Amino acid sequence: MRRVSVLTAAAALVMFAGAANAHPKLVSATPAANATVAKPARIQLRFSEKLMPAFSKADLVMAAMPGMPEMKIASTAALASDGQTLVVTPKAPLHAGRYNVAWHVVSTDTHKVAGNYAFAVK
Repeated sequence: MRRVSVLTAAAALVMFAGAANAHPKLVSATPAANATVAKPARIQLRFSEKLMPAFSKADLVMAAMPGMPEMKIASTAALASDGQTLVVTPKAPLHAGRYNVAWHVVSTDTHKVAGNYAFAVK
């Protein structure tokens, strides 16, 4: 009998620990990482959990090129109505070159998660 209650307690602990360690993960991005695309009107980052809008942002940066330093692109970042997709909208059309999207998000578990990825515009 004691063995059954120890196993039950261990299983409950593992399930609770898994839930406590859940953080939002980037599920998909459009444009995709390392893709070369025509000028996108917006960048969409879809996460595994609903995000807190006040603490979920992204920056769009054009990579340095010969004779030109790295340049932050004027853009806005807002959550879509599904609460899981962060949409980055550049204020002007993107020029040909490589871009980096640096994001940081917070879900209801209140843990900040950050990442980045690159894509190119032809």
